[in-house]
Amino acid sequence: MTERSVAPRARAASPVTQERLRVLLVEDDEGDAFLVRELLHEAEAPFDLRVATSLREARGLLRGIHCVLLDLGLPDAEGIDGLRKLLAVAGSAAVCVLTGRSDEHLGVAAVAEGAQDYLVKGQVDGVLLTRSLRYAVERKRADENAQRLREIELRQAESARLERGLLPQPLMSTDQVAVHTFYRSGRAMGLLGGDFFDVVQVGPDKLHVIVGDVCGHGVDEAALGVELRVAWRALVLAGVPDDRILGSLEQVLMSERRAREVFATVASVVLDLAGGKAVFRLAGHPAPVLLSGGQVRPIEARRGIVLGVRPKPTPATEVEFSGDDWSLLMYTDGLIEGHTGVGNERLDVSGLCGLLDEPAARSVPLPALPAWLVGRAEQSNGGPLADDVAMLLISSGSGR
Repeated sequence: MTERSVAPRARAASPVTQERLRVLLVEDDEGDAFLVRELLHEAEAPFDLRVATSLREARGLLRGIHCVLLDLGLPDAEGIDGLRKLLAVAGSAAVCVLTGRSDEHLGVAAVAEGAQDYLVKGQVDGVLLTRSLRYAVERKRADENAQRLREIELRQAESARLERGLLPQPLMSTDQVAVHTFYRSGRAMGLLGGDFFDVVQVGPDKLHVIVGDVCGHGVDEAALGVELRVAWRALVLAGVPDDRILGSLEQVLMSERRAREVFATVASVVLDLAGGKAVFRLAGHPAPVLLSGGQVRPIEARRGIVLGVRPKPTPATEVEFSGDDWSLLMYTDGLIEGHTGVGNERLDVSGLCGLLDEPAARSVPLPALPAWLVGRAEQSNGGPLADDVAMLLISSGSGR
């Protein structure tokens, strides 16, 4: 730096409530560094100033710095190239550049590259310097907030796409049964987890139903859940024999999962509405619950191992449905893993049946019953449930 002249020095009123900022001046000329220090002192600026004589030295002083005042004529970082090197390591610190009168065009280019502001030597007094540094910090914070907002919007858009995949409209035309669904992620600030469900009608009286749970709670698990649900629907619509569907689904899981320890539990049922019977297959999944004739009971189906651990056919269990009024509740284990308030005892399937057998439950309309169950489970747990919860409630008649 060669120019030492500055505009007439002005004194500013001492700020009372302004945040005290930490400023790093990167300047190899001792005289210019002295002038900057004097300008801030005479303006009574609430700044703590540190000085580095090279970009290399500055890299070790950036921790906790709010704003960097950078000379574009350093011995180890010249012009815009030096600015780029600083921006790469500056993190959340704002950057202002110092230019000479003949290099003012560099200041404009610096702002285009990512600096918050530029100052021309010889045209700066204490008040202007103080204001520029503080405004630079505020602009940097505004830019970061805007970036965070854009990232949130992108995540929301991503979640919306996953939601369309995880939470499909049941593919059915029959009016013999009604399907009510519920989904809530257990992840903090999350919209989705690894749970999924689907309903597909095949023929006039046959429904295929699935509820599944990919271990984990993040976007990767949600994406895998989408793949499994779409694959399951494709297998059903393609007419793959019922006893081969879960085996094919397991092949998809094992080829698409990000790690070998990722597994999924699944409960599937094929409902024969005309014959009044259903075939259940449980791959490590909790038993569905049947509400019929004023009684609540879990489906006593054989339980196979989870998908993705040791490929093996999932056993089938046939159950007859008596009467015209019944409801079948299928759910993921996030609903029953909360505590009951008695020691470390979990709600489990028996506790879920107890909730459904409460007089209050019988007065809840069927579409609202899944949400009511979550509320009661959280009440027993003493707080929000930690895991994802997905539910399908399939009802014929009143279902009570």
